[in-house]
Amino acid sequence: MIEMRPLLYSFNALEPYYDEETLKLHYNILYKGYVDNTNKTEKKLEEARKTMDFSNIKCLEKDLSFYGSGVILHEMFFENMGPTYLLSSQSMKLKQQIIQDFGSFEAFQEQLEKAAISVEASGWCILAWVPSFQKLVILQCEKHQNLTLWGCMPILVLDMWEHSYYLQYKTKRADYVKAFWNIINWNAANYRFESIWC
Repeated sequence: MIEMRPLLYSFNALEPYYDEETLKLHYNILYKGYVDNTNKTEKKLEEARKTMDFSNIKCLEKDLSFYGSGVILHEMFFENMGPTYLLSSQSMKLKQQIIQDFGSFEAFQEQLEKAAISVEASGWCILAWVPSFQKLVILQCEKHQNLTLWGCMPILVLDMWEHSYYLQYKTKRADYVKAFWNIINWNAANYRFESIWC
């Protein structure tokens, strides 16, 4: 059984870039829902194994993929952010790799913004390391579990579902994406990236 990971900062710590009301809703209701539904699905799968009744396996596996991916990506999203006074600059191994793979930090920033803004419907924008390619790539992931590259390791994620920004930014998706740069926890992203090499 999985449990909700506690936030490492207060609900108002990301203001004015990410408001308290949105973060409370996002964490206490939506993220909790993914955790609860992942646990319910795991229990149903356990029961199916006990009874050897796999008549509903297609639905259960789909639910596990959807809810489980929602848990993982939300945990990374919350870790990716932090109060501005606690965040370091991007002068680290991850920044060096970004410059190598995208040509410049500015080119990476522009590509990520445009990719995030143009995610269709609900989804995520993800900076990921692809071991097979030995490089960083930016992906648009729709519905948590779709449109991925097998084996890729997410480094930095941005939730583009409307629940992530609509209360504060309404239809101004681009403003939400631009505000994200002010609260990125580069320490967490860099730690995730450097752990690949261990």
